[in-house]
Amino acid sequence: MSRKFFVGGNWKMNGDKKSLGELIQTLNTAKLDANVEVVCGSPAIYLDFVRSKMDAKLGVAAQNCYKVAKGAFTGEISPAMIKDVGVNWVILGHSERRHVFGESDELIGQKTAHALENGLCVIACIGEKLDEREAGITEKVVFAQTKVIADNVKDWSKVVLAYEPVWAIGTGKTASPAQAQEVHDKLRAWVKTNVSEAVANSVRIIYGGSVTGSTCKELASQKDVDGFLVGGASLKAEFVEIINANHLKPPSPHPLYY
Repeated sequence: MSRKFFVGGNWKMNGDKKSLGELIQTLNTAKLDANVEVVCGSPAIYLDFVRSKMDAKLGVAAQNCYKVAKGAFTGEISPAMIKDVGVNWVILGHSERRHVFGESDELIGQKTAHALENGLCVIACIGEKLDEREAGITEKVVFAQTKVIADNVKDWSKVVLAYEPVWAIGTGKTASPAQAQEVHDKLRAWVKTNVSEAVANSVRIIYGGSVTGSTCKELASQKDVDGFLVGGASLKAEFVEIINANHLKPPSPHPLYY
């Protein structure tokens, strides 16, 4: 059995009931590849609305959560609250949380542990900035970020790793298919060495960074690209095309990929 293709939509701080309702209707009625797992990341205030309107076969994610169950943490939401409205996923460690809001690797690790302990599945984001890529330290950065996440994971079946080069998010730049495959391959090798071969073979590593209808098919064809985390394009009708991009993906020739 190959890794099930995974497409996440990160709506970020966008939309209202009217526009999101229209988007949900488009997704509910579209012909989507049944072999793709789809999860949409909604603004927190609309999680209940989105989950109530979205077809049950489509998943919903919160875009963030805190590291404890409850308390005097104004403006935060907990995994328990997310679960209480029927939502089963959360996006953690997104570059905007790291670089706009100053979240540390340590905090992201703590959030990951608490989310998993409380029954949420996690889309865990990692990725380097432009100056880090140009300095030749991409691997050092993404391996360090991955280690903090891995140290807080007991059940890898509940985790999707999202490689998002920061320089390609919202810029219109996309890592080339070869660049994405290279980092995904090295990440999988890191997981094999530092976690286990079984986890390396089964964990889904998805790509995020200005994925569009025009770039998705070639990216999907890469052996170690198991899906996407889509930003702006997930708010448009072309999200359907991106979800269905996996039709052209050849089966992995590697006998250990199951």
